[in-house]
Amino acid sequence: MTEYFGTDGVRGVVGEWPLVPEFCLYLGQVAGAVLGEVKKSPTVVIGRDTRQSGQMLQEALTAGFLASGANVIDLGVVPTPGVAWILRSIGAEAGVVISASHNPPEQNGIKFFGNTGRKLPEDEERRMEQLLQPFISGESSEGQNRFVRGSSKQGRLQDGKLLVEQYIQGLIDEHPGLNLGGMTIVLDCANGAAYQVAPEVFGRLGARTVVIHASPNGWNINASAGSEHVRRQVRDIGMLIEYYQADLGLAFDGDADRVILVDEKENLVDGDHMLGILARYLGQQGKLLSRSVVTTWMRNSGLHKYLEQLDIGMFETPVGDRYVVEKLLELSEAAPNSAAIGLGGEQSGHIVLVDEAHSTGDGVRTALYVIRALRETGQGSLSSFIAEVGKVPQIIASADVGHGPRMSKADLSALEARVLNDHPGLLRVNLRYSGTEPLFRVMLESDGGLDENALALIAIGLCRQMQHLAGAADGAIDILNSTRGGVIEVGR
Repeated sequence: MTEYFGTDGVRGVVGEWPLVPEFCLYLGQVAGAVLGEVKKSPTVVIGRDTRQSGQMLQEALTAGFLASGANVIDLGVVPTPGVAWILRSIGAEAGVVISASHNPPEQNGIKFFGNTGRKLPEDEERRMEQLLQPFISGESSEGQNRFVRGSSKQGRLQDGKLLVEQYIQGLIDEHPGLNLGGMTIVLDCANGAAYQVAPEVFGRLGARTVVIHASPNGWNINASAGSEHVRRQVRDIGMLIEYYQADLGLAFDGDADRVILVDEKENLVDGDHMLGILARYLGQQGKLLSRSVVTTWMRNSGLHKYLEQLDIGMFETPVGDRYVVEKLLELSEAAPNSAAIGLGGEQSGHIVLVDEAHSTGDGVRTALYVIRALRETGQGSLSSFIAEVGKVPQIIASADVGHGPRMSKADLSALEARVLNDHPGLLRVNLRYSGTEPLFRVMLESDGGLDENALALIAIGLCRQMQHLAGAADGAIDILNSTRGGVIEVGR
């Protein structure tokens, strides 16, 4: 296990270690020195979302890179997938994103991409942490200034705004002939990284756009806005769809690697629906890699049944886009000459479409593919398109457990088995701790014999058990209806 790197890079509350400028300076120095072992004067592209703290952390990280001899290209505010795409397109040695994705504005994070556009492997993160330790502890042989000498001369800082324009145009060029004229789309940009890119892309393609939450002030990212909010409060964007007689709504998260859709009837269209829609579309086109979909344990059994009806395979991974991408790349390596697209993702709306130029989730790109599928199949409306993916009752509960004791993985597995045995009608149980927040998560799914409210009551009991163990008995519990969207208020 790494001390600082979690499942999605370094995460935390800004102002608390390690999310402070001093740590970012050391991290930039170490990372630049490691890159310098492979190539003299390596190039790193850096982007961020709209959090107030982003520029502060970026400047400290940049100073470390420059001091180590690495060149830095500042992309400014840009979606996370834009950083991955740009670094591959220009042949940079690495990319860095400063963002905490869908998390609250007081949090932030640092995520590294290697030269392939994929997240750094865990062994490389461990190596960076080992190199960091002497400088954090003050034991560096360089003396009290704790300076990592990666180069005899400093790197160069460059402006990358033109590269962001290339990313925008690249999203459009991937769909030649796609004309969204006549469509009205509501865009919820979460006051985050998509606030300029998304309206630009859909506007250039001819759509009439109704843009909301596109006025970031540093503290309103994800605040009652964006994909996670829409999963909980579908009606907020649904009212705008009704008022403007829009064809659909799109809601991105803070760093725009996720997207959630809402159809013209105000139905939530989440990652399960999109995986079903895109699997059918790509399968009909003969473009679905290995004629399979990669998803996580948290998927809905309705998706599994739908894919079986289409004679499409399904692979399951642990929760986290890192694991989804790893499986997709494994499938790609088994078919090295294939021009097919690898499809995978999570219920949260983090969909990954892997090809030669893309290996990360991209909310804007995913939305374009779904709309293109809608247009080319002549389905007419998004609601009719998703109707075939019948979801069974499912809830996901999140309980605040602070930083107290945790139950082991073995004990969690044993508890899962007991819960299944004690509650006839349950199809699946998944118990886990979040890798990015001090939360315990419960996923429960039934065959229809238990509705979402009944599932919520079971989940509350499990959450209270974990909070008691952690010494956080007064912690909050949040329960999401992941079948239809919305929050369940049972037993509060």
